This record gives sequence, C-alpha cells and structure tokens, in this order.
Amino acid sequence: MFASTLSRRLDARGIHYGWVVVATTFLVALTTAGAMGLPGALLRPLEHEFRWSAADISSALAMRIFLYGLIAPFAAALIERYGLKRVILSAIAMIGVGLIGALFMTSLWQLFVLWGVVVGVGTGLTALVMAAIVSTRWFVARRGLVLGLLGASSATGQLAFLPLAAAIETHWGWRYAVLPTLVGLALSAVAVILFMADRPADLGLPAYGARTVEPAPARRPKLSAAIGVLGEVAPNPTFWILAGTFFICGLSTNGLIQTHFIAYCGDIGIAAVTAASVLALMGVFDFFGTIGSGWLSDRVDNRALLFMYYGLRGLSLLYLPGSSFSYESLGLFAAFYGLDWIATVPPTVRLTAQTFGANRAGVAFGWIFASHQIGAATAAYGGGLSRTLLGTYTPAFYIGGGACIVAALSVWLIGVSKRAPAPAVA
Repeated sequence: MFASTLSRRLDARGIHYGWVVVATTFLVALTTAGAMGLPGALLRPLEHEFRWSAADISSALAMRIFLYGLIAPFAAALIERYGLKRVILSAIAMIGVGLIGALFMTSLWQLFVLWGVVVGVGTGLTALVMAAIVSTRWFVARRGLVLGLLGASSATGQLAFLPLAAAIETHWGWRYAVLPTLVGLALSAVAVILFMADRPADLGLPAYGARTVEPAPARRPKLSAAIGVLGEVAPNPTFWILAGTFFICGLSTNGLIQTHFIAYCGDIGIAAVTAASVLALMGVFDFFGTIGSGWLSDRVDNRALLFMYYGLRGLSLLYLPGSSFSYESLGLFAAFYGLDWIATVPPTVRLTAQTFGANRAGVAFGWIFASHQIGAATAAYGGGLSRTLLGTYTPAFYIGGGACIVAALSVWLIGVSKRAPAPAVA
C-alpha cells in the first residue's frame, strides 16, 4: 500500500501522515465544491440557449443544493460504514457523470436529473461532514485549525473555478467551461487512490497529538443510525437554534450569492468575468477568514463569533443593492462578505460537539448542515422567482440581509453547555 510506505518515510522525518490526509481531503473538497458552484456562472447562458426562465433553472439548482444538504447526515453514516476512500471515489464518479451528461441535455427535466439529483447527491457525499470526520479521526491537537482549513477549501472551491468558467464560457461556450472542473475531479480521484487512508490505526499510527493508537470500532453503524441520532438531539432547543441559524447561513451564501450574484451583476451591466472575479476575491478573503475562525473557535466564546459573523454578513447584504456597483464598492463588499462566507462552520461544529458529545456530533452536525442546504435551496429558488416575477434580484438580497441580523441575535439563546468542550466532531 503506497500510503503505508509514505507514512513510514514521513514518520522517520517527524511528519505525521495526517497532514497528507488533510491535503488530499483539501483537494477533494476544493474540486467537488467547484462542481457544486459551477452552475452559478452558467445560469444566464442556459437561459439564452434553451429559453428556460430563471425560475425554471433555479428550481433545478435548488434541487441540487437541497440534496447536497439532505445527504449529509447519511454521508456521515456511509463514511463510518464503508470508509473514506470508497465513499469519496463513488462521489467523484457521480459528479463526473452528472457534469458530462449535462453537456448533451436538451430538456429541462435532464437538468433536474443531472445537475439537480446526480451532482447534488455526489457533492453531498463530500460536503463539510467529510471534513469534520477527517479532522476528528486524524487530529487531537490542531483540530480547530484543520477544520478551518478544510472548511475554507469547500467554500473557496465553490468560488475559485467561477472566473475561469466565466472566461471560457464567454469565448467558447458554457460546455467548454465544464472541462476544468472535470480535470480537477480526475486529479482528485488519483490523489485519493494513492494517499487516502481511513483511520490512523490503519497505518499503525496514533492521531496527531495523541499518544496511543485508537483501534477502529468493532461494529460499523447502520445507515438508520442517522435517524436515531436525530431523534436523540431533536428535543434539545440548542439543536433547533443551530439548525435555524445555519438555515440562514445557507440562504445567504450558497443559495443567494453563489447562485445569483453573477446573474444579478449581469442585470446591472457588469460582465460575467468581472462578477466571477469578485466571487473569487471573496474566496480569497474566505480562505483566511475561515482558517482564522478555526483558530479563534478554540479560544473565544463561539456564540460571540457567530454573532459577529452573521451580523457582518447581514450588513454586507443590506449594503450591496444600494451601492454604486463600482469596482470600489464591489471590492468592499467582497472583503467584508468574504471574510465570513463559511467562517460560521468552526464555531457551529464546536457548539454541536459541546452540546451533544463527540459520539453523536458528526451525525448531529450532518442534520444541522442539511438545514443549511434547505436554506440555500430556498434562496436559490426564491432568487430566481424574484427575478422572473419582479424583474430584479434586489428583494432577495434585502431578505437575506435581514435574516442574517435575526440569526446574529438568535445565537445568544444558546445556553453554555457544562459538557467539557470538544474541539471537533466524531
């Protein structure tokens, strides 16, 4: 096994193999999230070629986002049962089939099936739950930092591919814009085959920061365990506060900005490449913001962090429609909005772990993440509906901004758990 040989060589040099697993997971999250975000750059070209309305296309994209979240708690159970490598390779294959199949579509129902269902399920298998499981299995120390890194890769991937896709679409058409994502998926699959290991114990290693090797559980959980955990955590009010605020998180990020920002700018006369570059700039700020959030989540009251993140995001969304949409105003929006695009993840994960314990936190966060994507699907469809019925996306941005202010205030309803803080999820 290549991973075993490389692990021994790195260990001889004092380098823990967990960092290789993190790098591999980072690449997977980056490219699969890129596939998730890609349709945001192609909404207007699809309108023009197929004469579909923004509401029709958005409903298919909303299905993709909804399934991306709904599969999350079951993805955690699948990973526990079948292992990281098998689940990730299956997900990459599904995403590839969905993207390639869409190149030949002629009807709206095919968009629903390929980019709505197939890509939605495939990307859901490699969502933030995967990052949470990797950070917990492989790290005792530096868990917050690792979770921040992997969370940043997921959000950055949704934005990083967009300028290239927009540029390719402008010169050669939207079908060619899919190719860079397909290449990234192929490279990710090779990296997973060569470098991914399920647990430190598989290589005879303790987790980073641990002193002893922790064996894998003797019994692998059934998929029905995801439903059982939901029944256990649902009576706790903190679960619903975290799920509700994460609903607003998804509504104000994936569903609104990722899906409709380029089209919104296009309505105002801003070129798709320019708008996609603003999204890429958000990705740069998000990368550092989420890593910083992971570091802070180990040291600061996580409720205070969420209050700040949702508050700043809400103010940013309320600011944008009334701005001049100049390079300066868009740059200002990109900076403030980008810094907390997915910075909410580390404190939300920590609060989940503190409240429900390490053994249930992985699946519990999966359900909370499902709420995130339901919110994103709501905004994806709602934004398109606003554009179709009212001729503008502006009301959707004001609603998103107001919802973020509500979320910022709601986090203070979370009681401080007496449970010993858990730095990440299981």
